[in-house]
Amino acid sequence: MQIGLRSVLSFIVIVILSGFRDHKQPLRYKVPTHLSAPTLKYQVGAIPITTEPLQIPFTGQSYIGFKEALALKESSGNYASINTLGYLGKYQFGKNTLAFYGQENTSCFMNDPALQERIFFHNTARNKWILRRDIKRYVGVKMNGILISESGILAAAHLAGAGNVKKYLRSWGSQNFTDAYQTSIEDYLVLFSGFNLGDIKSTKQVHFI
Repeated sequence: MQIGLRSVLSFIVIVILSGFRDHKQPLRYKVPTHLSAPTLKYQVGAIPITTEPLQIPFTGQSYIGFKEALALKESSGNYASINTLGYLGKYQFGKNTLAFYGQENTSCFMNDPALQERIFFHNTARNKWILRRDIKRYVGVKMNGILISESGILAAAHLAGAGNVKKYLRSWGSQNFTDAYQTSIEDYLVLFSGFNLGDIKSTKQVHFI
């Protein structure tokens, strides 16, 4: 009976003393080899502006991918962006274009993302109507080493206006408009090629939004 009591008391003493271990020393746990995380290696490559189309992951090659890629280039996708020349919003519209669509109040425009999206959609559809003959005539043709695509034409029209895109195409690339930031029609023809905008119906009608 005494032996049993001594064993119980010894166990209690060991438990109590173990509570006073040095907590400054971290617990050590060795991760089994089969659970160790693999070494990850990342490689980031720059995409030259004049050699590769600009695409946004997960948005696809439809209208959504097109508009998001264009917005990334125009404003980094920022609805509140105003550049040094006074162009506004996610897609960097000029005040004259906004007025054309009945938007005189730029403050309302800047604070309404849905409105910005609608104007971009209608402007793209109208540019498609203005350039309908050029799209039919030049898509698939190479100019200055650039394969002309419908999405490239419509992106270039957003940058330079449909009239300047007509001049470029009908001069077989000899009249290449460049904006104040040294971005050209040819840059946009390359950056935004390969998107499928078949769902965007061309329209002559002006929508006062």
